[in-house]
Amino acid sequence: MATEHMQIGTVAERTGLSLRTIRYYDEMGLVTPSARSPGGFRLYCESDVQRLLLITRMRPLEFSLEDTRRLLNILDQLDRLPVGDGEHDHRTRLLQQLSEFEEAIASRCASLREQLTQAEAFAEQLRAQSGRPSAPLM
Repeated sequence: MATEHMQIGTVAERTGLSLRTIRYYDEMGLVTPSARSPGGFRLYCESDVQRLLLITRMRPLEFSLEDTRRLLNILDQLDRLPVGDGEHDHRTRLLQQLSEFEEAIASRCASLREQLTQAEAFAEQLRAQSGRPSAPLM
């Protein structure tokens, strides 16, 4: 089955990223287009879109570009690693590194939840002081 390629504009719509940001991630080596058109335009496949979405999900958690690069490298190595006894130690190390990222994500999510709780309490305090009724939280 042939891989279906998308132009950068379609990828931008799907990911919510600007063309400039997608190009920047290419320049930084985070997401390299799978192909180029005869005219030299970037062409992306579904796995490229998924990679961009992963990067997008890391941004609100304040992971650096270097952190992002490290995580993508771990995932790439796991994808390429042949299944076999000879690679067990390497796979174990990669899975441990992946687990460390999962722990960091959980910690950052907890911190964001606490910030949201504080922000909601602050908004409620302002409403109470102004005499307005509470607004339903979404």
